[in-house]
Amino acid sequence: MNKLLTALLFALAISSCNNASKDAAKEKTEPNQFTNLKELPSPADTTSAEPYLFTDKNGLVYLSWIEKKMGKSFLKVSTFNNEQWSEPTVISSGDNWFVNWADYPLVAADGAKNMIAHYLEKSEKGTYTYDVKITTSADEGKSWSTAKILHDDGKKAEHGFVSMIPYEENYFISWLDGRNSVMENGEGHSEGHHGQMTIRGAVIDKQGNKSNEWELDNRVCDCCQTAATNTTNGPVVVYRDRSEQEIRDVSIVRLIDGKWTTPKPIFTDNWKIEGCPVNGPRIDAIGNSLAVAWFTSPDKNAQVNIVFSNDGGATFNSPLRIDEGKGIGRVDVVMLDENTAVVSWMEGSVIKAVKAYSNGKKEASFTVAASAESRSSGFPQMTKSGSNLFFAWTDDKTKTIKIASFSL
Repeated sequence: MNKLLTALLFALAISSCNNASKDAAKEKTEPNQFTNLKELPSPADTTSAEPYLFTDKNGLVYLSWIEKKMGKSFLKVSTFNNEQWSEPTVISSGDNWFVNWADYPLVAADGAKNMIAHYLEKSEKGTYTYDVKITTSADEGKSWSTAKILHDDGKKAEHGFVSMIPYEENYFISWLDGRNSVMENGEGHSEGHHGQMTIRGAVIDKQGNKSNEWELDNRVCDCCQTAATNTTNGPVVVYRDRSEQEIRDVSIVRLIDGKWTTPKPIFTDNWKIEGCPVNGPRIDAIGNSLAVAWFTSPDKNAQVNIVFSNDGGATFNSPLRIDEGKGIGRVDVVMLDENTAVVSWMEGSVIKAVKAYSNGKKEASFTVAASAESRSSGFPQMTKSGSNLFFAWTDDKTKTIKIASFSL
């Protein structure tokens, strides 16, 4: 009897172990929403960094980046078509560029063969004295015009952190402009900001000529990215503002009937910080529905948030926190429909993404890639084409650009 009982107990134990093993295996292999993420071959060579992704109105995805070889910087671009990247084209090159992990070049295209790109070129030996140079193409990037300086202040100062989008038959560009930060003796950012950094906007035609220009805000954070998008009402720009009390919350301005609105916070974080966090917001829109993602850290409570608006940015709902307790920002955002967006950010040294909804709900996040918190890992990028998301980032170990796609 005892032998029989022992045998039965042993059999039950084996059965339980087998079931547990099967459950564990099932848990490990069970499909989830993240198995559609796949790494793509990169068109970028070694010693590449500062990627940027853009999708035109036809769904064509563009990837730009900087390669460094023999003391020169090369701005290159490639497009993703028929499941592969095109042979890279050199937009411009130089040995006197200002190349920065956070202030990277951009490209934009109107979907009708016209393109525009920018890079930063030193105006003198000072660390932070450089100009925004813009160049255009009318043949899908096969050839590029002689570059022009975007701004006309003539100051040896900092100009950068550009946003660039197609706008009607032209392009809209915003940028941080340090013309007011230069002292009379010519000193500027390299010795500390002595004046106020501003944000400006302009309309640029397809030949790179400027037709309109505005000062959007006369006192903003010195070195955070700006972001712009089109709504049904017109272009909107978000950026990190700066009050006299050193509150650096994210503000929005909107072009309505030819006039820019007064800067207004998207949410009052009350983040007081004496220096620039180098961590700007991102924005996307479908019609007058838009989403803004940003990093903030009021009272040293670091977090990544998203807000939605259904009236072109005039008002916003309450923020939805999307980080998991170790967020360091470096955000991007893409709208999927009028009430849904995907936010990407860095959770410590990991690039993550999550689907968020305007009703305040969110899904489980997924990991895009392991990265690093160092500056050399840069700012991960994201864009959408059809039912696919594309991600691009700088691999800190190999110093190359990695790309992945995700099927929604």
